[in-house]
Amino acid sequence: MAKTYPAGKTSFFKFSITSLLFSCLVFQGITTKAQSKYELNTGWKCTPVGNVKDKGTEISQSAYNTAAWMPAVVPGTVLTSLIADKKVPDPFYGMNNEQIPDIYRTGRDYYTYWFVKDFKEAQPQVGNQVYLNFRGVNYSFDVFLNGHKLNDKPHKGMFLRQSYNITKWLAKNGNNRLAVIVYPPDVVGNPNGGQGGDGTIAKNVGIQYTAGWDWIQPIKDRNTGIWDKVVIERTGAVRIKDPHVVTLVPGVRQAEGPQQSAIIQVSAELENATAQPVTGELKYTLDGNTVSKKVTLKANSVQAVQLNDYTLKNPKLWWPSGYGVQHLYPMQLQFVAGTKVSDKEDIKIGVRQITTEWNTRTESRQININGQKIFIKGGNWIVSDEMLRFSDARYDAEVRFHRDMNLNLIRVWGGALIERPEFYEACDKYGMLVFQDMWGSGDCNGRWTDPMKLEDQWTRRKYPDDHDLYLKSIEDQVKLVRNYPSLAIWCGGNEITPPEDILTALRDNIMPKLDNTRWFIPYSNSEEMSRNVEGGNGDGPYGIQPLSTFWAHKTYPFNSEVGSVGVGDYESLKRFMPAKNMVLPEYDEATHKTKADSVWEYHKYIGYDEFIDKYGKPKDVEDFATKAQLVNYDQYRGLMEGFSSHMWDWYTGTIIWKTQNPWTALRGQMYDYYLDPNACLYGLHNGSEPLHIMYDPTDGMVMVANNTFKSHTNMMLVAKAYDMDGKEKMLTQVFSDVTPTTVKRYLSLKKAVDNLAKDKGAFLCLQLLDKDKKTISENIYWMPDANGNYSGLEKMSKINLDASAKYLGSDKVEVTLNNKGNGPLAFFNRLSLVNTDTKQRVLPAFYSDNYVSVLPGEEKKVIIDYKGADKLNLSVDLAGWNVNEKLIQINK
Repeated sequence: MAKTYPAGKTSFFKFSITSLLFSCLVFQGITTKAQSKYELNTGWKCTPVGNVKDKGTEISQSAYNTAAWMPAVVPGTVLTSLIADKKVPDPFYGMNNEQIPDIYRTGRDYYTYWFVKDFKEAQPQVGNQVYLNFRGVNYSFDVFLNGHKLNDKPHKGMFLRQSYNITKWLAKNGNNRLAVIVYPPDVVGNPNGGQGGDGTIAKNVGIQYTAGWDWIQPIKDRNTGIWDKVVIERTGAVRIKDPHVVTLVPGVRQAEGPQQSAIIQVSAELENATAQPVTGELKYTLDGNTVSKKVTLKANSVQAVQLNDYTLKNPKLWWPSGYGVQHLYPMQLQFVAGTKVSDKEDIKIGVRQITTEWNTRTESRQININGQKIFIKGGNWIVSDEMLRFSDARYDAEVRFHRDMNLNLIRVWGGALIERPEFYEACDKYGMLVFQDMWGSGDCNGRWTDPMKLEDQWTRRKYPDDHDLYLKSIEDQVKLVRNYPSLAIWCGGNEITPPEDILTALRDNIMPKLDNTRWFIPYSNSEEMSRNVEGGNGDGPYGIQPLSTFWAHKTYPFNSEVGSVGVGDYESLKRFMPAKNMVLPEYDEATHKTKADSVWEYHKYIGYDEFIDKYGKPKDVEDFATKAQLVNYDQYRGLMEGFSSHMWDWYTGTIIWKTQNPWTALRGQMYDYYLDPNACLYGLHNGSEPLHIMYDPTDGMVMVANNTFKSHTNMMLVAKAYDMDGKEKMLTQVFSDVTPTTVKRYLSLKKAVDNLAKDKGAFLCLQLLDKDKKTISENIYWMPDANGNYSGLEKMSKINLDASAKYLGSDKVEVTLNNKGNGPLAFFNRLSLVNTDTKQRVLPAFYSDNYVSVLPGEEKKVIIDYKGADKLNLSVDLAGWNVNEKLIQINK
């Protein structure tokens, strides 16, 4: 049986214990001992409500016996705890998910659980305060501490932070017990196979995908649990709440060179939790300068404070990936009373300004950062893990993959959640703009008639049931993430607006008041974003496409969803598919239907239709998966090239549906759940590069897309063809110049390329060389024969590709591939960093390029970046289409 990776058993999926403080800027002569934060993320226990007859006031006392309770994963859900304790099998493997009881059939009590945690916290000195903070519980809960109930009535809503001042309830001996009873969503939904099941899951203010979708199976507990962080916070008398930082960058800026000043605006709420007035200063330090304001707070009060605007001279700006540096300033916001820091918040500030304008040529919205137009190349994101097993490390890896695809935006889909701060931290770091949907989808919320839904469209249009809770939750989540420079767009919902009263409150009140510097659109494919011009047909296309579709078929001018396939290679499939289910999918060309094994179907396989067979009928699943990578690469390179070829003419942006999966699905992913990339990622990496030479398969036009703010001059454009034996034919060589953020068309090579490829196919190599003859963009296409098949590839001679590897310091390897001699091109080589002892891939690992082809007589270098594998015996596996597989030793 293939090795599986159940939740809770690998440290990668656990939260690491990290400080919530980003820096340590301390004012001279001021003590900071009173303030600290720490997570309650280990040592929890849980048990089903049916196992306990006692009340929370009893359970929350240290003497109460919980020896028989099982260990709990917090942050986590009931299901993640059950998996970690091996009470249920890994639902990501095979059909295991069907062995787990579904809440719709068991009833809500089955997944109603008590959670307890013993922790040490002494009673503070007089005037100091201690808070218990929950960042997310699904769906409602009651909380008890040391025999006291902290809430008057159950707190409801998956997306609503709760904070309790527990100062007076802390035990005198410092030994405290916290007890929380968590209730599942009020309406759990019938997982009947529809999008969001029967739709009633949307009656809650919570996640919709948990009842199932066309890319995921139902999550059996509907994510019930303490799913986000639990934090103990110590402060002085005054606490800083929800600071807000706004950066204004007027004018049109360049990514490099001296800058005109920017304006920094800072505000916060201050809470005085004591019965006495408190006078102090709210202050921050930025770039070596301090801004402060003296404040007197009334007893037991909350007051909003706006600091004076600060002019930041010659700022270092934050830019999206591909356009400039993602500079982040450390800012420490403090409230100081006398000589004591009562509270502080450490924030990383990206100085940038987002504006939008209507592009009259494309008839769509154009996004500008610091006054410069940005062509949007994005990916749709669901959630990092369907069972909400989040970690800083996993967020960092996934967002980095998106940066490595040469994308510049991630859209967070509305059937999931407003993403966590750690996600936004990674997006800030890697320069990924974020298009953040609010909760809702056209599927559940009534945009279309749907026989799978329990209630009619008019009724579903009013979901969720509690509009006040929805609005309160939105206000809270906006405050949670609004300081991140990567956040660019707020969206009312996926393919539908929220109910009219909610939309009105969002548009006219909440967003103007809480976050008025970002673009708010009512729904994801709104006419405010993109108009359906002649030839357009909305979102899409979905499913595998002839490459000509992306170049010649006009869709929405800002397309929020387009894309399809994403099967991983054989190593990826083995991680979650039993050997007996390794059965080839069968495509019937007459009926245009695919028959697949039950596990493939369960994991939402989407057909490759006839596209695999163009490379020859696959012999087995391994051969199928290898050929799927050729299709993957070609599809996503062609998708982004086709859209880029019409930038600022047809399009202002496109967002791929979708770039990742929160479980082991077989569609729409650039890397699998275990963070193993497939060829989709590198097709995008190629097709999305900032300066890119490309070939239009419809008319043979060679063109250059420049997605940078720089002009590129005195370049040489080179076009060569190679036959299957490696014989080279020069097609053209001309000098090239291209202006910023534009596409330039040069000449058509269609007749020459078609003639060379007609018998067996051919390779077309396009290159841009700089004045020193160094390659700055290379693109190698494999062209079909006159029948549209890749007949020549099947008969290519096997070659030995010279390969060596060496360490470049810690956690980095350089691989050199050298195709010596006059033989064939070394085609489509997959590099994998592996544990030499087990031959298992090191995951995640990041490759500067992969699935690379090396021309006869040429050399290529690939850098592999990884973390946490320094104690392993490592080597690099090389496997190519016509290259003998080998294991490469890494030299010191």
